[in-house]
Amino acid sequence: MIATCRTLLITVVPLSANSLLGSVEYVSLFYFGISLAGLAASLSMSRVIHTFQRRWVFTGGALCMVASVSLMATQTIPGLIAGMVLHVVAIASMEIPFNIYLMDHIPREQMGAFEPMRLFYAAGPWTVGPWLGVYLQAEVAPWVPYAVTAVAAGLTLAYFWYLRLGDNPAISAAKRPPPNPIANLPQFFKQPRLRLAWFLALGRAGWWFMFFIYAPIFCVDAGIDPVMSGAIVSIASGAVFLVPLWGWLARRIKVRKLLIIGYGISGLATLIIPLGTSVPWLGAALLIGAALTTSTIDGAGNVPFLRAVHPLERAEMTGVFATYRDSAQLLPPGVFALLLMVFPLPSIFLAAGIGMLSLSYFSGFLPKRL
Repeated sequence: MIATCRTLLITVVPLSANSLLGSVEYVSLFYFGISLAGLAASLSMSRVIHTFQRRWVFTGGALCMVASVSLMATQTIPGLIAGMVLHVVAIASMEIPFNIYLMDHIPREQMGAFEPMRLFYAAGPWTVGPWLGVYLQAEVAPWVPYAVTAVAAGLTLAYFWYLRLGDNPAISAAKRPPPNPIANLPQFFKQPRLRLAWFLALGRAGWWFMFFIYAPIFCVDAGIDPVMSGAIVSIASGAVFLVPLWGWLARRIKVRKLLIIGYGISGLATLIIPLGTSVPWLGAALLIGAALTTSTIDGAGNVPFLRAVHPLERAEMTGVFATYRDSAQLLPPGVFALLLMVFPLPSIFLAAGIGMLSLSYFSGFLPKRL
């Protein structure tokens, strides 16, 4: 259900932002600013969890999600900005406690098999959501996808309390004040394996951020109907269903080798997307192909971190690691805004392709036993 809260708006918001703000350059700057709020939320989450406990942080995140979609449903620039700030805070407040619960209950040696299956079960929302959100907005009413997202957040919260998950006793019994979240950064980045895991995750998340924001804008600018643009994003997202296959392959050839190959073919596929600029449907096909190749790294993308983090540092290090998502939404739009001042939209795909090829090289520095 957390995936549903995210995917129903994942195509709606960039198209709405492009319509309200008037240009793709402003969309990039908009996401750059919003991501600053998300980065601050992720960095502060370990302190918040130590202070209020996970269950209340998760609950607050679900309530923030409801408030965020209520603001965005106004279809105004102030509502869009305020709603997206709350939206990224809500995502951090729900996903970070959820990931810590997972690490408490799933043994480290089983993470390699568990992570692909978790993504597989989220494949339904990621496949249907991008199309469904645009369809509901265009064919039913502009406010409907926001209302459905609010309902999904409410159901998620109800099921969470039904499960009655408890906090780790070591966290509940802590007597010392929680550390300053900024102080966790040196501890995280001085560990080579955590540092490498963060950069690899940053690249993967950055590619998907690029895809979900600029692919529908690319399609609409080329004359494709917005609903069909959402369908194209949904078809590409359907590659998530292949994640168990890539997880099986990772267990056969090792995570390290799969990531080297996956980042490499993703980079090559992304580089050729501009060839379809003058033929919209060819460009759409190339976008779908690039998403398919990128899905090869999703099943094992977080395994380097899950296998490297020390059990006693899970809350602190997970909060820092989770900033890869916010950083992926912070750095690319800043770079892309600069590129779009000089070059047309296809330059974004060239930059993303080069970035993925470089990460293929760095994946070779992962432990060979991984």
